Amino acid sequence: MLNLVLFGPPGAGKGTQSAKLIEKYGLVHLSTGDLLRSEIAAGTALGLEAKKLMDQGMLVPDAVVIGMIDSKLNANKNAGGFIFDGFPRTIAQAEALDQLLAGHNEGIQCMLSLRVTEEELTRRLLLRGKDSGRADDQDESIIRKRIQEYENKTAQVAGYYAAQGKLREIEGIGEIEVIFNALCAEIEA
Repeated sequence: MLNLVLFGPPGAGKGTQSAKLIEKYGLVHLSTGDLLRSEIAAGTALGLEAKKLMDQGMLVPDAVVIGMIDSKLNANKNAGGFIFDGFPRTIAQAEALDQLLAGHNEGIQCMLSLRVTEEELTRRLLLRGKDSGRADDQDESIIRKRIQEYENKTAQVAGYYAAQGKLREIEGIGEIEVIFNALCAEIEA
């Protein structure tokens, strides 16, 4: 089973690249953002609480996210692998994910980290906000808060995987196909 973490700040291109990787490698997409948005759309208590936090640029509690991931793993026992998109966001989540996967006799093969400047991230998110209607993509101050939240709480996760020899950094600015080919080269190495 091929299990990958696609990593980078909001707007780095994780969604775009994960779709291409899923198609090429036959992976199940596990985006905590998508899982949370489906809870929001369903109007569940979890979804309403998550929306309040997400609209402020804050993270949803670990126990909630880990529970959603476990449900997704259990629902896809025959998958060829998973691509974790936007998760883990903290070292505690990375440790919990490792424990969860070990309970399924699996592990993460590598973390693919997309590097993008803050200016480019802000530009991309504001552009995406015009089409998506997402409140957290339409306000530059919230976008900058999300990027700062990533830098303060999430960027350290790369070090966790680097210590395991699993971190692969890829330039996330440029043509989509060039970035995709660089990701594939790292996976196949």
